[in-house]
Amino acid sequence: MSSNQMPPWLQEQLVKLQQSQQNLQSIMTQKQHVELEKVETEKALEELKKADDNDSVYKHVGSVLIKSNKKELIDELEEKIEMAKTRSTVLGKQEIRIKETLKEQESKISEMMKSGSRDTQNSDSNPRK
Repeated sequence: MSSNQMPPWLQEQLVKLQQSQQNLQSIMTQKQHVELEKVETEKALEELKKADDNDSVYKHVGSVLIKSNKKELIDELEEKIEMAKTRSTVLGKQEIRIKETLKEQESKISEMMKSGSRDTQNSDSNPRK
């Protein structure tokens, strides 16, 4: 094995580490989107509550606006906010778990590299005859 070639065990651990990092990035992105959606929904709900009960209200469905009932729309938005809070909580827990996994993987790689480099040094110091 040449000196600049990584041992297979190290390559495998680095691939796992990279996958965990990608998972973390994905979860953090999802969490940002959920938080943004929640904030936007809260703003919409706040404005809707300001509207008079006799005012016409509309909801966005796809690319069209449909006339709706204020009470039903308030209920829908409140439910959407609750779902966003739940989703955010779940993503937060996943984020914590993956961060812990990343720390464990990094420690494992460090330990494996230390013991692997000692094994390499020991085998290098024993010349073959």
